[in-house]
Amino acid sequence: HVQLVESGGGSVQAGGSLRLSCTAPGITADKCGMEWYRQSEGRQREWVASIGADGRTTYANSVKGRFTISKDTAKDTVYLQMNSLKPEDTGMYSCKTFRLGYPLGPCNYWGQGTQVTVS
Repeated sequence: HVQLVESGGGSVQAGGSLRLSCTAPGITADKCGMEWYRQSEGRQREWVASIGADGRTTYANSVKGRFTISKDTAKDTVYLQMNSLKPEDTGMYSCKTFRLGYPLGPCNYWGQGTQVTVS
């Protein structure tokens, strides 16, 4: 059973940077893609960025040009580098595994989330 663990959240001033990490042993072998979501209190969960098992990346328009998703397959870890942070980026950031065409397979797990606060 795969357990996702996020880290790297914190409180920063507008214009600052943070790097989030999400580690899930076995995701490379299971051919899982990984993606980041965020949710603030009173707001619906928002998709932020994805990286496929093949390394292809996509971003929400709200973060394009400021955030970069990447992965280290040897460490089964995905990163979200967040630059030029804005107050509207505040929220709980969670990572999730996925595999296209296999919604009930092994790539169907959420992490517990890490809080990002921008003031």
